[in-house]
Amino acid sequence: MNKMKNCFIVFALLFSFLSFGQTNVGYDLIDKKIATIPLNSGTSIAAIAKYINANFKTENDKIRAVFYWTASNISYDVKNMFAVSVNETTQDRIAKTLKTKKGICSDYAAIFDEIATLVNVKSVVVEGYTKQHGQIDVVSHAWCAAKIDNKWYVFDPTWGSGSLINGKFVKKINNYYFKAAPEKIISSHIPFDYLWQFSNYPITNDDFYDGKTQLNKNKKYFDFEAEIAKQSSLSEIDQLFDATERIEKNGLKNAMIVENYKFKKELITYLRQNANSEKVNEIVKEVNEAVVLLNDFITYRNNKFKPTFPDDEINNMIQKPREKLVKCQNDIYTVGSTGSENASNLASIKKAIESNLATANEHALFVKNYLSKSKIVRQTMFSKATWFGIPLN
Repeated sequence: MNKMKNCFIVFALLFSFLSFGQTNVGYDLIDKKIATIPLNSGTSIAAIAKYINANFKTENDKIRAVFYWTASNISYDVKNMFAVSVNETTQDRIAKTLKTKKGICSDYAAIFDEIATLVNVKSVVVEGYTKQHGQIDVVSHAWCAAKIDNKWYVFDPTWGSGSLINGKFVKKINNYYFKAAPEKIISSHIPFDYLWQFSNYPITNDDFYDGKTQLNKNKKYFDFEAEIAKQSSLSEIDQLFDATERIEKNGLKNAMIVENYKFKKELITYLRQNANSEKVNEIVKEVNEAVVLLNDFITYRNNKFKPTFPDDEINNMIQKPREKLVKCQNDIYTVGSTGSENASNLASIKKAIESNLATANEHALFVKNYLSKSKIVRQTMFSKATWFGIPLN
């Protein structure tokens, strides 16, 4: 059984900037300290996190160090802003970004999230889209959120690192995008999944378009803290399923939302098919175990049940592989889709189980008949059994 190949889909996310010209207020000492990190430590997420853990103690100081390192060391990769890679994993992209010190918004967010996690700050990557000067941006964006002192804040290390001016990236730390209050940043950043608005009264995509981002308690109450806690207990597939329901509920307003929605749907299908393929692999393993036992019995039968064993043991020798094959047959028909590319393999496995079970049933019938006879009659019942069970590759 061929296992499904892993695949990874990465969105190319563009960014634009508001010109707030925020200054660094109260973080000079932290910024200076993180700026002195040894150059060789900047090529490893683990080394960066180790340095932060060694030099900063509070969640607030650590997350500032994470933000400042990411925003000040990574430059926006203008040349590859629209690049889409289907072969790179998140870890591949992080390694490349650390090496080149260039990346797009999803790279900034991934690095921020990885470092934050290693310094024991709860962090998530948020996917969504943005608005500037009353205009909806036409490409998706990615940023982060982190829970500091039991409260969620939003961090955009991409927008916080500089801006695009005449098609060129100009580096300048913008602290407006550091530790932003969710109720304020929602005017420019809206997640695809309203869970990550961190609001008990989340806005819709229509609200965002219309600029209606103020808190509205006339909306239905949404306990986002409880829902986030619930999500952490779910499987990846269930998390994605819940996310797609929320995305759809909030309105498939534009192509960016639809693309993210479809991607999650496709990922659910892929993960389910992959999980089903793993189930098939386990069934194949059990079939082969049954075939080994079946062939051991056939060899014993060909030796005319020599050496002599008690009747119960002889019966158990054939019933055990037979029962295993019955179970495998039941299990293989309850496995869901494994993808059209695996359909022929699945059909072959079903046919092989059926064939082996037919062989086991024939031998079980012989044993039942054999055990019903006297010892004298039993000696006349043997003929060479040449039909051995066939294992699966």
